[in-house]
Amino acid sequence: MKSIWNDDIKRVSFEPLSGDVKTDVLIIGGGMCGILCAYMLKKAGVDCVVAEADRICGGISNDTTAKVTLGHGLIYDKLINKYGVEKAYLYYKSQKEALEKIREISSNAECDFENCSSFVYSLNNRKIAEKEAEALNRIGCKAEFTEKTELPFSVSGAVKIEKQAKFHPLKFVYSIAKDLTVYEKTKILELRPDGAVTNNGKISAKKIIVATHFPFINKHGGYFLKMYQHRSYVIGLKNAPVIKDMYVDEDKNGLSFRSYKGLLLLGGGGHRTGNKGGNWQEIERFAKKYYPDAQEVCRWATQDCMTLDSMPYIGQYSKGTPDFYVATGFNKWGMTSSMVSAMVLVDLVCGKGNEYAELYSPSRSMMHFQLAVNMFESAKNLLTPTAPRCPHLGCALKYNKYEHSWDCPCHGSRFEENGKLINNPATDDMHNNNF
Repeated sequence: MKSIWNDDIKRVSFEPLSGDVKTDVLIIGGGMCGILCAYMLKKAGVDCVVAEADRICGGISNDTTAKVTLGHGLIYDKLINKYGVEKAYLYYKSQKEALEKIREISSNAECDFENCSSFVYSLNNRKIAEKEAEALNRIGCKAEFTEKTELPFSVSGAVKIEKQAKFHPLKFVYSIAKDLTVYEKTKILELRPDGAVTNNGKISAKKIIVATHFPFINKHGGYFLKMYQHRSYVIGLKNAPVIKDMYVDEDKNGLSFRSYKGLLLLGGGGHRTGNKGGNWQEIERFAKKYYPDAQEVCRWATQDCMTLDSMPYIGQYSKGTPDFYVATGFNKWGMTSSMVSAMVLVDLVCGKGNEYAELYSPSRSMMHFQLAVNMFESAKNLLTPTAPRCPHLGCALKYNKYEHSWDCPCHGSRFEENGKLINNPATDDMHNNNF
């Protein structure tokens, strides 16, 4: 079940680490975020290396629908109400700057970059769409409330933002990674104050950036409390109407739409990882109803780290780890948020101030309702007396019959039926005695 991005593409590959090396900055994780951090650090004249346990963009970056937009659901009205206009503006400004940087890089890369509009729609709540459009215009973004879309059903309202984009994520990453120092098949076994020990040697580094989707260091930062993972599904349809722009439901369990080279990429069926949800069956039912002449040509699934307040955690890993940094919790919007991470972390690593650092600080308040939900889910599954157990923090795993995997409802780790690790924050396979 590989994504459409794996078709007809020439991969860039790198050798594993062999022996010991020294660098100024070690980046752990070779997805979109880690590669962008390395790319921007190199542009700033900072020596850095990327250590990837498998192959670059072999995880979540491979499974995105690659919407490059600042229209992140209905977030701006929420940010104004919770934090005020100034912070909502900073969020908008950072994401817009990230979009423009990606646009600039893409102008020199063959990555199928295409300008389009972005729509966030609501099926039955006109008012929240109107309020979001008002919020965006209030902070300086030209947004339009509309009821007109390309979708095969009517909506109560939608927020339209022009001059957004979509692209091929792997082509983009491979174009900027080829000149970077990257070690594939290089797994971090131990972190030390002066660097890291890998399965192939030691990497000495003054500073470390953890860009592993879900952070794997449990004793700092409390990320296992501050985040959960949300799984969603995509099918590619031929003989379906081509949709020019990009669409996403304001409900996190709703549907998303974009086209790529004549195929309609239809996403949805979402649920908290380890819990029940609509899965591909929900999308299939929709496609059968609205696109009866279409044929499925591919399908895949992905999962996203969801934070307490819908904003990423970018910055110092924790208050007690001054030379460790992190980028995580992109809440389904990893394209621009990966670039924001690179923008912020380059400045922090170089000892400079950054106007967005406080907004995205991982040490900001945890006092949100979602914290209680996360704690309840963890307690419930820690106390469930069944096997197998997740080697991350010991939660009871749930069998996913649709993907034939064992999934953790607490923090989102996933394993193949034979126990092999698929998704972090777990760092090891399930052992035989877990079955």
